Amino acid sequence: MRIQVRRMGGFAGIERLAEVETDGRADAGEVQGLAERAMADGRETPPVGVPDGFSYQITVDGRTVYCSDPRLSEAQRDLISLVLKEGS
Repeated sequence: MRIQVRRMGGFAGIERLAEVETDGRADAGEVQGLAERAMADGRETPPVGVPDGFSYQITVDGRTVYCSDPRLSEAQRDLISLVLKEGS
């Protein structure tokens, strides 16, 4: 499973993009479950965020959902943190 996170907005307006591939990971099942929960909590269109807040685009195997601070689900927050930390 290929998971991509794009973070946009924030005070400086700097965009960040990272992705991870779950194939071959020891925690692949856990990460895939997290991705499925995060996707289920997402929206099909970008939500209205807050001034200087971050907005996110999460894409898993070609399907994209959107979310934004401060209304992230726990699964979305955990997945975003994992991908932006470990992604290339």
